[in-house]
Amino acid sequence: MPDQRVTQTFVELADTLVERFDSIEFLHVLAERSVELLPVDAAGILLADDQGALSLMAASSHLARPLEHFLLQSEDGPSEECFHSGRTVRCPDLRAQPVRWSRFTAAAVKLGFTAVDAVPMRLRDDVIGSLNLFRTSPGALSEEASALAQSFANVATISLLQVQVTSRDQAVAERLQTALTNHVVIEQARGALAERLEIGVADALSLMRNYARNSGRLLSDVARQVNERSPEVTGLTRISKPRPRW
Repeated sequence: MPDQRVTQTFVELADTLVERFDSIEFLHVLAERSVELLPVDAAGILLADDQGALSLMAASSHLARPLEHFLLQSEDGPSEECFHSGRTVRCPDLRAQPVRWSRFTAAAVKLGFTAVDAVPMRLRDDVIGSLNLFRTSPGALSEEASALAQSFANVATISLLQVQVTSRDQAVAERLQTALTNHVVIEQARGALAERLEIGVADALSLMRNYARNSGRLLSDVARQVNERSPEVTGLTRISKPRPRW
């Protein structure tokens, strides 16, 4: 694992106490860095609302998104097990356990995934979600990779909760709900943008993320402007590359 890139990633994950922290963009970065720096092929991040219902907030690849139905619509999956137990759930070969998580396993194998780890995002007794790591080849993650994955999840959790508790007018649960609400707005906007520009939803999300980064705006604010057809985002389609973060 490239030590410099790992260090840069922790700097980026820790850089969340600034004003107007963009939690949704932060989660997308975490998913992307997980695939870049860990021996995994896709990553998804789920957060729980105040009722304990999980939502898929970010994914490293469109390959993970078809799993959303199976991740969220039933208790048949590693994410629910990880969230409720607060412990990492590992399955180095899904094909060897056809009975466990039968619906999830069938969907994952059909998409080409044969192994999964669900890592809890927790701070002491508070579990707020899970970092889910998918692989196309069977086999367990090394101890080094597992430790780094848990470190990513730990830093992300601390960052999210720290941002929320430093906002005096909102409780942690309310801030997490705000993130979930913003996620819905972003999903609506990327669907609308994909239809308008006749592009894929993954490309639509990339356009909005790059535009938000380059213009110094929150991703959720850009999404709302897309939904409202605001003239403020008329230049969105002309942004092709994000501004470097360092």
